Amino acid sequence: MFYSAKNGKVKIRNSEMEYVTFGKGSKYLIIIPGLGDGLKTVKGMAIMFAIMYRCFAKSHKIYFLSRKNHIEKGYSTRDMAEDYKTATEKLGISKADVFGISQGGMIAQYIAIDYPEAVRKLVLVATLSKQNETVQKVVKNWIKMAEKNDYKNILISSTEKNYTGKRLKRYRLLYPLLTRIGKPKNFNRFIIQADSCINHDAHNELDKIKCPTLVIGVDNDKVVGIGTSEEIAGKIKDSKLIIHEGFGHCVHEEVKDFNSQIFEFLNF
Repeated sequence: MFYSAKNGKVKIRNSEMEYVTFGKGSKYLIIIPGLGDGLKTVKGMAIMFAIMYRCFAKSHKIYFLSRKNHIEKGYSTRDMAEDYKTATEKLGISKADVFGISQGGMIAQYIAIDYPEAVRKLVLVATLSKQNETVQKVVKNWIKMAEKNDYKNILISSTEKNYTGKRLKRYRLLYPLLTRIGKPKNFNRFIIQADSCINHDAHNELDKIKCPTLVIGVDNDKVVGIGTSEEIAGKIKDSKLIIHEGFGHCVHEEVKDFNSQIFEFLNF
């Protein structure tokens, strides 16, 4: 198996949390995905993620964790952070580097705020710490679509807002196929996670984060809004800020040296 990649799950209260793990390094790296996790967990994605994040496999043992399978109404990003802490403890991880993307970055903020002893270094990508008009409008629109079981338009809308350039053009050609596969049995999990995004507000607590922090954003994020990465970096002492110009919300998929930037931050 590629870099010893495998799928697994860990018991969390009355549910289970799916995860992918790979790598043989001496340090741990927890990767927390974005809102797309509400539509599909990481189950079955071991090989793909091991290939995408293979540059970390020699320095880290990586765990790519979903939210738990069954989530309750009102489940907040802070609640999610608590469950991630419980899950990593059950996996035998006492301290790790934490890398959160979009909603995953919101959860990662609370992990670093509430459990500082558990975080060695923190990476926050294309995320926000407080609400703005853009995220409220975009995510509320996705919730309305989900309430109508409108998977096709959720997928098209999210793709149009997440990507730019050649990658977006390629995805547009695949819409007839992509909108017919992968539809969840119901949208409750997505709706609850989406609601947590539009209620996330950790900004006034960010100064509690003391670990080395890398914040990565773009100059025109159509999902979480403009200037959110700068807001976060301004509240976390001695954090490092990188802004990629001309890219979309899924900057982690579009920038060629993206993983190299994070590797350098985590290992030097």
